[in-house]
Amino acid sequence: MSKTAIVTDSTAWIPREFIDQYNITVAPLVLIWEEENLNDGVDIQPQEFYARIKTAKVMPTTSQVPIVTMQNIFEGLLDKGFDVLGVFISSKLSGTIQSAIQGREALSKGQDKVHIVDSQSTAMAMGFQVLAAARAVADGASAADAKAVAEKARDHTGVYFAVETLEFLHRGGRIGGATRFIGTALNMKPVLAVIDGRVEAIERIRTKGKALDRVLELVAEKTKGQSPIRIASLHANAPDEARSLLDRAAKELNATESIFTEVSPVIGNHAGPGTVGLAYMYGM
Repeated sequence: MSKTAIVTDSTAWIPREFIDQYNITVAPLVLIWEEENLNDGVDIQPQEFYARIKTAKVMPTTSQVPIVTMQNIFEGLLDKGFDVLGVFISSKLSGTIQSAIQGREALSKGQDKVHIVDSQSTAMAMGFQVLAAARAVADGASAADAKAVAEKARDHTGVYFAVETLEFLHRGGRIGGATRFIGTALNMKPVLAVIDGRVEAIERIRTKGKALDRVLELVAEKTKGQSPIRIASLHANAPDEARSLLDRAAKELNATESIFTEVSPVIGNHAGPGTVGLAYMYGM
């Protein structure tokens, strides 16, 4: 039986211990800051990113993983005798999956050994899909079987989050159905979700604390009666709020797995500082 290697992109922001445990390869998206092209999570880390945007005269833009990066990753793994399963950020949020498809097409051999899944999500909602596939591989699953696990996990995962402002999502063109919230009272905190691969508006809450309460309520509604339940925090430079929310969720939902993590600089650039949320997976 062929060995299977798991590949994802940097927006999953899976904690390092899992990356190492399951030998997951991470393809970085790119943060473009004036004349610099910075590989997400490689050339720039979250704390450095938030410190820099406080004084930046020009805000960065972002770009998908380059095709050549995908091709090189796939070639390197195939040369080592691996089949490959790639699980990537929603195609409605980034062109990264198109880079993966083109990177596979550029291979001189082994194209049939590279399997690609559109997570239709990002952050740890995608990360849970990756981990489900990686754990299946660790238990002996083939690439095709692990792909089926990832696709099943996709239907059992989600993410809700509250942002300080819609400015960042609007500027980056990732706002989806939340455009109807633009121009509302500044003290209102939008609660958003990734639904069918897009960022969509759920509702507006008057305070950040109540918005985070609502995030937890929404996750509880989605996971009600399910087992096991796995949850993860996500935050953009708001660790204390994220830790508190995760601890409450773990207790209230009787979570089997609880992972504290943040978002990558690329996601932080779109969501904006102060964003806090919960990703979840149930029934797997």
